[in-house]
Amino acid sequence: MAFATNLKKFLLALAALPLLYVSCLLLLLNGSVQRHALYAHKINTAWWQDLNEPEQWGFLKNQVQAFNLRTPDGEVLYAWHILPISLYSKNQKPLLLEPPGLASDASNSRAARLLRDDPESRLVISFHGNAGSVSQGWRTDTYRALAAAADKVHVLTVDYRGFGYSTGTPTEEGLIIDGITLVNWVLEVANVPPERIVIVGQSLGTAVATAVVEHFVVQRHLEFAGIALIAGFSDLPTLILTYAAGGIVPFLSPLRAFPKAQQFFTSKIKDTWRTRDRLANVVRHSRKLDLILIHAKNDYDIPWSHSNTLFYAAANATSEKGMSSKQVNSVKQHIDLGAQGWTNVWSAADNQYRFKRIQQTILRRGGHNRIMTYDSVSKAVFELFKL
Repeated sequence: MAFATNLKKFLLALAALPLLYVSCLLLLLNGSVQRHALYAHKINTAWWQDLNEPEQWGFLKNQVQAFNLRTPDGEVLYAWHILPISLYSKNQKPLLLEPPGLASDASNSRAARLLRDDPESRLVISFHGNAGSVSQGWRTDTYRALAAAADKVHVLTVDYRGFGYSTGTPTEEGLIIDGITLVNWVLEVANVPPERIVIVGQSLGTAVATAVVEHFVVQRHLEFAGIALIAGFSDLPTLILTYAAGGIVPFLSPLRAFPKAQQFFTSKIKDTWRTRDRLANVVRHSRKLDLILIHAKNDYDIPWSHSNTLFYAAANATSEKGMSSKQVNSVKQHIDLGAQGWTNVWSAADNQYRFKRIQQTILRRGGHNRIMTYDSVSKAVFELFKL
């Protein structure tokens, strides 16, 4: 009798799953709910930790300078400036005398002066993925890996609006403003020229990074030392068709048998993040370009096929007439890295001395987030700075 009762409850629960799934999809039609699901900015594993004490994540005292930036539309962004370990060691005594915590005047902090006053300094501007804050998950390990890529390589990162200690609510337009604000601070306050800056983005950060670079290339004709996009995606409507949160919870893939239903829901996405189109625009408007795409085959959040899409879109944009994937494949350089994975390289030059290199590295392992701590990413930064 008990078995029959439990079986009935199980079958009822099983029957309720489709109804629950459809209810969740309908709820996601609401713009606010949709953005909370997309950006996951309220999912934070460090609620009980003070971001103004980076030493909690293994950094040396005052190796990280926390500071605030104000956006043109009135939001206050929280940022970290991480010093390279070699530079910190040489300046440890004066750095230890600096007041800890949030800088009252970031432009005159010792960290900012070390960046600004050294003509050989380099800067990585890192745009992180969704959820949490600058300290979430593998991010602090990422900053250490990037800062150790070479001597004098500083790292700057920011929490987008609504993330961590930053004010506001995330939107596509808002996050692009945030990224532009950070780069403007680097150019105009820290006085670091674009040729000494590498832009790095991971996951959602690849979309932010590409949109920010597009702004500076197209509207201000500025070009950076290089761009590295790790675990990127072509656009959100395409991604959401196969996306599963954490590689487990699917969004629209259960509706694969109902393409019109999938089309309906993708048409309701508020922030589309069309990185493929923006990246192609960056390539077309750049006089010179050094772009590296990195993805892991075992990325269960964003399939590595998205990096294929970005690679071919970027390569295609180097030609005025356009090229098919077959044409790109016939000319690209393919490098077998054995157990590590493989690399594809596309290079293009014209009679105006404009050179563009697009490199794609697919790693056999690395996952979605841990990949940022891998030597392949640090090596990419090293190459982009041509050190």
